[in-house]
Amino acid sequence: MSDQLARRLTTSDAVVVGLGAMLGAGVFAAFGPAAEVAGAGLLVGLALAAAVAFANATSSAQLAALYPQAGGTYVYGRERLGAPAGVLAGTAFVVGKTASCAAMALTFGAYVAPHLARPLAIGAVVGLTAVNLAGVHRTAAVTRTIVAIVLAVLATVTVATFGGGAVEPANLSDLTGVGGWYGILQSAGLLFFAFAGYARIATLGEEVVEPERTIPRAVPIALGITLVVYTLVGVGALLAAGPGELAGADAPLATAVEAGRFAAVSPVVRAGAALASAGVLLSLLAGVSRTSFAMARDGHLPVALARVSTRTRIPHVAEVAIAVAVIVLLVTPIDLRGAIGFSSFGVLLYYGIANASAVTLAPSERRWPRWIAIGGVIGCAVLVATLPLVSVLSGAAVLLAGSAAIALRWRWRRSGGR
Repeated sequence: MSDQLARRLTTSDAVVVGLGAMLGAGVFAAFGPAAEVAGAGLLVGLALAAAVAFANATSSAQLAALYPQAGGTYVYGRERLGAPAGVLAGTAFVVGKTASCAAMALTFGAYVAPHLARPLAIGAVVGLTAVNLAGVHRTAAVTRTIVAIVLAVLATVTVATFGGGAVEPANLSDLTGVGGWYGILQSAGLLFFAFAGYARIATLGEEVVEPERTIPRAVPIALGITLVVYTLVGVGALLAAGPGELAGADAPLATAVEAGRFAAVSPVVRAGAALASAGVLLSLLAGVSRTSFAMARDGHLPVALARVSTRTRIPHVAEVAIAVAVIVLLVTPIDLRGAIGFSSFGVLLYYGIANASAVTLAPSERRWPRWIAIGGVIGCAVLVATLPLVSVLSGAAVLLAGSAAIALRWRWRRSGGR
C-alpha cells in the first residue's frame, strides 16, 4: 500500500535512535536547574526520574510490539482506551514535542554562537529536516555518528571531573537537597526531560525490522545505557564543582570540567553540547512527523500529512510541515524555559496514557508485571504536579483546545465533510 512505511531499522539502529534522543541537550543542561532546586539531592531525583522512565519504557515497548505502527502512544491509546485517549496523546506529543524541537534548536544556537542563536537554530532545523527527507536509514546513520561523538565527549567530562584534582566528597553529603523532598521531586521532573527520548523508538515502530522482537529489546537497552552515563556524569559534576556552582551555571558540565586541571577541554564539552542538541533535534523532527503522519492517516489531521514519498518511503509532507511549525516558533520571541515546561507537561501526559494503555493488557500480551505500568501512571502524575503552575495551566488549555478541534474535524468528516 502507498501509505505504508518501509521497515529498515535493526535492533542496533533502534538503540542508536533512542540514545540519540536521550543523550542530548538534557544531560548538558538539566543538571544546573536540578542542582538549583535539589542540590546534591538531584542524584535522588535522577533515580526517581529513571524509575518513571523505566515504567514508561516497558509500557511503550510491550505496546509497540503489539502495535508496530507509526504514532506511538497515539496508536496505543486509541486501541486500548478509545479514540479520545489516542487523540489526546497524539496532540500532547505533537504540540509538546514541537516546542521541544524549538528548545533544542535554540540550545544548539546558544552553544555555537549565543549572539546568532536564532539564525543558527533555524539553519539547524532546515539542515536536519533535509537529512530526514533523505530517508530513515540516513537518519539512523547520522544519529549513530552523533551518538559516538557525544559518548566520547561525556567520557571526557567524566575523566576530567573525577581526575581533575577538584573532587570533594563533602559535595555529596546532603542528599536531601536544598529544597527537601519537594525539591527532589522537582529535580526528577527536570531530569525526566533528559530521559524522554526512548519513545522515539516506538514512534518509528512501522520502520523497525521484526518490531515484536526488536522494540522490547531496544528500549530497555537504550534506557539502561543512558542511566549509567547520566549517573557517572552527575556524580562527577557534583564532586568536582559542587551543587552551588552547578546551580548558577549556564553550561553546568563545562563548569564542572573547568573546576579542575583539565579545564582546557572545556571547548570540547561545549562543542559536544551543540552536537548533542543537533542529535536530539534530528530525532525529534523524525518522531513528531511520524505521529502527525499516523493521525493524518486516521483522518484526525489534514490528509495531506499522510502522504509518503515514493522514493524514500518516509512521510515527507509531515516532515516539512513540522519543520515549518518549528521555524515559526523560532521567529517569535519564544521563552526557552516556558517551552521546556510546556513540553514536559505534554510529554508526561503522553507517557501517562501509555502506562494506562499498558494496564489494560492481558497476561498473554504483557512482558512485564502490571504493577510497573500502574506505578508509571502514578509517577507521571506526581512529576506533573511538580511543574510550574503556569506550565500546567497553559499546557492543559492548549491540549484541550487542540483535541477539541481535532474531534470536531473528525465528526465533520464522518458526517460527509471533506
